[in-house]
Amino acid sequence: MFENYRTFETDFAGRPLVVETGKITQLANGACLVRYGETVVHVAVTASPKPREGVDFFPLSVDYEEKQYAMGKIPGSFGKREGRPSEKAILVSRVIDRPIRPLFPKDMRNDVSIVCTVMAYDPDCLPEIAAMVGTSIALSISDIPWNGPISAVSVGLVDGEFVINPNKEQREKSRMATTVASTDSRIAMIEAGADIVPDDVMYNAIMAGHNANQPIIEFIKGIQKEIGKEKFSYPSNEPEPEMLEAIKAFAIDDIRVALDTDDKKVRDERLKPIYDAVHEKFDEIYPDQAEKIDDCLYKTQKYIVRRWLLDEQKRVDGRKMDQMRPLASEVGVLPRVHGSGLFTRGQTQVLTVTTLGPISDQQVLDGIDDTTAKRYIHHYNFPSYSVGETKPSRGPGRREIGHGALAERALVPVIPSVEEFPYTIRLVSEILSSNGSTSQGSICGSTLSLMDAGVPIKAPVAGISCGLITEGDRWMTMVDIQGLEDFFGDMDFKVAGTHEGITAIQMDLKISGLTPEMVKEALYKTHKARDYIIDEVMLKAIPEPRKELSKYAPKMLSTTIPVDKIREVIGSGGKVIQKICAECDVKVDIEEDGHVFVSGTDLDNCNRAMTIIDTIVRDPEPGAIYKGRVTRLMDFGAFVEIAPGKEGLCHISQLDVKRTEKVTDVVNVDDVIIVKVLDIDDKGRLNLSRREALIEVEGLTPENDVAPHRPSAPRKNNYNNRNKF
Repeated sequence: MFENYRTFETDFAGRPLVVETGKITQLANGACLVRYGETVVHVAVTASPKPREGVDFFPLSVDYEEKQYAMGKIPGSFGKREGRPSEKAILVSRVIDRPIRPLFPKDMRNDVSIVCTVMAYDPDCLPEIAAMVGTSIALSISDIPWNGPISAVSVGLVDGEFVINPNKEQREKSRMATTVASTDSRIAMIEAGADIVPDDVMYNAIMAGHNANQPIIEFIKGIQKEIGKEKFSYPSNEPEPEMLEAIKAFAIDDIRVALDTDDKKVRDERLKPIYDAVHEKFDEIYPDQAEKIDDCLYKTQKYIVRRWLLDEQKRVDGRKMDQMRPLASEVGVLPRVHGSGLFTRGQTQVLTVTTLGPISDQQVLDGIDDTTAKRYIHHYNFPSYSVGETKPSRGPGRREIGHGALAERALVPVIPSVEEFPYTIRLVSEILSSNGSTSQGSICGSTLSLMDAGVPIKAPVAGISCGLITEGDRWMTMVDIQGLEDFFGDMDFKVAGTHEGITAIQMDLKISGLTPEMVKEALYKTHKARDYIIDEVMLKAIPEPRKELSKYAPKMLSTTIPVDKIREVIGSGGKVIQKICAECDVKVDIEEDGHVFVSGTDLDNCNRAMTIIDTIVRDPEPGAIYKGRVTRLMDFGAFVEIAPGKEGLCHISQLDVKRTEKVTDVVNVDDVIIVKVLDIDDKGRLNLSRREALIEVEGLTPENDVAPHRPSAPRKNNYNNRNKF
């Protein structure tokens, strides 16, 4: 029945990689089922038979779909089915897109769709790597024109050694997570997160990944040779050479003058009349080819910019190749927010705002891996006004999600642990103006904002991009590329890090790949640039994190209680913890491992709540002083609750420093008073004294004392040396 069914197998980093074709998905242009260990990913690629009309770009879509059944889970949504893609799925889609897109013909306009579906998940075998390899195989054996194959691996750094496609245990120990995609000769894509790894170590990791890709590329070539289809032909969207030369000759001098400015707005205004003049002249000569006329104008601009760079070492805004645009940093820009930082690089301007919240505010994740929540969150917003356009806001797109994730990844290594800083941290970068490298600007703005908020980050992080222009064997790089250089150049190599090393990399290419020399030079130039940004710009705005949090930030205390005491703190139906929150006006979060976090606007209330929790989990000691609530009155005294379930008697003789005739002369039900534990009898009952507490804490003198009473030092509890009252 399945006469075209084939299986191919090889070793991939010590685990079997099995590829099945010809059995399922027979109507797609190309498809395969990739089994890597017990991870199974299905990949299908399809192309429209005709080009899409009215577009001036290659319409490629890549979707990476995580199915909850892949790990034996039922979705937690109301409809019990998968909803919109998770943030991780969107990021993986972008990672798959970047190395394959430059290998399609630039003049093709047929829609191409790639769908990677994770059907079974083995934590030791990353499904994103299987999806990238499966995409390369499906495209290679399909009839869709594509100049592959590629391969991709993940590189970890465990105990000083590089590990290709690390398993779950190794990933938990690894100091980096670097994805490297390669062709048979060049490095096609780099996506990295690292724990401040030195540049030379990162370079060696990239090369280790590139070398590990080569056997898989040969494996894919073998599959393509055996079952690959002949590639279909398509109508080219390239303008005729005569049209291009005619328009270039007509407009090149005017375009050269228009581009020669460092102001994007001025440049755009200068180009408008040139476009109008070209269309007025050539629309009649080439009817119904307006898109191709615009393409000729684009190619003319690209030709000018690249000739300036390659032949004259001249940049559009007059800078030298390693010179950055004017930089500025500012903190404390917004009142009432917990922290804010404004970073400006040329005409790119980013305002990042920090908000601190309780641990319960952390983001809950519902993906297929083992990560269930994160307490450091970065969001990136790119409104249309930042580029001078008019467009309604429709929520974040894939680009915004990707840039936010890059900035988040860059700062994660310097964020203090929950034990050091028990807060959920959310950063929002608002792009106010954009002329290139907004993602790297948001990294710089994030460092400023975190320091302004008083977050004790381990080191400041800066981000910078490096561009590339190639022509045959000639190539050159330039640091801090602006929009036009990104638009007409061949690379946007983004690197973030501290003085000591790299925390994140993202590389976008318009060519098939980079040589090792190009990678090495980009790493060197970006390190030098980020050192300058940190020392000469950011640290001059704020030299270190503020010592105190904003008065508007929540106050947070934390401790650890025995796990077997968690139930007592929560109480039946949550009654105890709800009572603590209501009485102290705080929020209490308790984790399964016994970590307790108390947050509120008033530090005294937080301390009181923490004391109550301490009293619940640890028996009161004679001599300790507490705040308690009067629950009952008797002729012989008052019962005082010092914590839920912990109540004692304050005898009438112990209610005041002077003689008390009636209990109600001193206290009433629901009064909050301070009491000292005198002793605990053999039945566990507490004997309390308000009299002794007043003498010790407030220094009051009893009426029957002849000499003034000298209060003893307050007794400390076990909670970070805080008094129990």
